[in-house]
Amino acid sequence: MFRSLYLKIVQTFISVVIISIFISYFLTPFSLNQEEIFKEELSKISMGIAQVIQITGPESIPELIRGFDDENLNILITNGEYTFFVNEGDDRLQIRKKDVEEILRHTFDDPVVLVDKDNRSARIIGVPINVSGKKYALITRIDYEDEFEDIQQGIFMSLVIVLMVGSLLILLASTYLVKPIRNLTHAARKLAKGDFSVRVEKKEGKNQDEVGELIDSFNHMATEIEKIDMMRADFVSNVSHEIQSPLTSIKGFTKAIMDDVVPKEDQKEYLTIIYQEIERMSRLSDNLLRMASLDSEHHPYHPVSYRLDEQLRKSILTTQPQWEKKNLSIELDLEPVEIFADKDLMEQVWLNLVINAIKYSHDNGTIEIAIKIAGGQIHVLVRDYGIGIPGEAIPNLFSRFYKVDRSRNRSIDGNGLGLSIVKKIISIHKFSIHVISEEGVGSTFTVKIPIRH
Repeated sequence: MFRSLYLKIVQTFISVVIISIFISYFLTPFSLNQEEIFKEELSKISMGIAQVIQITGPESIPELIRGFDDENLNILITNGEYTFFVNEGDDRLQIRKKDVEEILRHTFDDPVVLVDKDNRSARIIGVPINVSGKKYALITRIDYEDEFEDIQQGIFMSLVIVLMVGSLLILLASTYLVKPIRNLTHAARKLAKGDFSVRVEKKEGKNQDEVGELIDSFNHMATEIEKIDMMRADFVSNVSHEIQSPLTSIKGFTKAIMDDVVPKEDQKEYLTIIYQEIERMSRLSDNLLRMASLDSEHHPYHPVSYRLDEQLRKSILTTQPQWEKKNLSIELDLEPVEIFADKDLMEQVWLNLVINAIKYSHDNGTIEIAIKIAGGQIHVLVRDYGIGIPGEAIPNLFSRFYKVDRSRNRSIDGNGLGLSIVKKIISIHKFSIHVISEEGVGSTFTVKIPIRH
């Protein structure tokens, strides 16, 4: 519980608010301009006292001043030479003669505000007044430290209320925020146990934030893993079939020959079949080993400069038995060009693409192989006019273990690794490959090589 994201969110919020409260409390004296807050009010108080004194007359000053008696309010009436009035027993109001003269030079509407040198939170306000026909300075000392402390206390209490209300709201909000993450956690555990069909529900109109993106990413990941698992299952099934079928043939024909069931004049034919089945198993084994090697970080990679057009002609000659068997025409349009790549790996690419074109071409058909230079790239095209590829199969065409022909038609041999190997080799070289296909029309595979290579 103490490690949960829910509790961490609440703890973080409360900690931040508490720290903010203490910082705000101690910084309030600096953030608030005390002079601006109290100067106007202090001046009004002092001028109000002066007006009352002038209206009531000098004989009522002692009684009037006692009405203002307060430990934070001190009053002195003087002209610098003679003190007309001062709070009884109050020695806190000390003022220099030159300050009194300064006050007397000002008008009633222009009070003088001085800072008490003994108390920085106290202010001395002086205004000129007339008492018994003579001009005096009414000097009022006001200490507003308590008032400012009251403001601080009010701010502190407000922040405490914010803490309490905010904590309650964050408790409720955290439940809402953490719930989809908990759902993701449960779904991830199911996925780890092999339930690849698990998905996290995303409510319409909600979760449009980072959590929503995380849910979308998880569901996409689960979908892709489910596809990979289905391809893996299909691959295991296909490989098992590919291995079991020739093994059955080899076992049966070998047993027949050993038991002298097959006449001697027919044994060569049976041995030929055995050899072909062994060749098919060997190709499957080679493809599996090659894919494993390409996936490893230690696969040999030795790029050299060589003639690409000559390599393609060699690949055509290598596959001559296959395309002659189907009576196919090979049309070449090869511009002479040199590239920098691993010659052995790229030869595997061209062999796989040509064999693939032969495999899916109709008898007596045509295969076109061309090298074109356009847009700063070398384009190598391998085009057949065979059965084509369904549109829904193209996105998965280069996925390993994927076979378009799921009926395991024996007339179309393959194990679903040829194009995966092509894609892997192309990626190692940082080249690109694209396919355009239409069922019943044919397919065109295009390898694009940057001109710098």
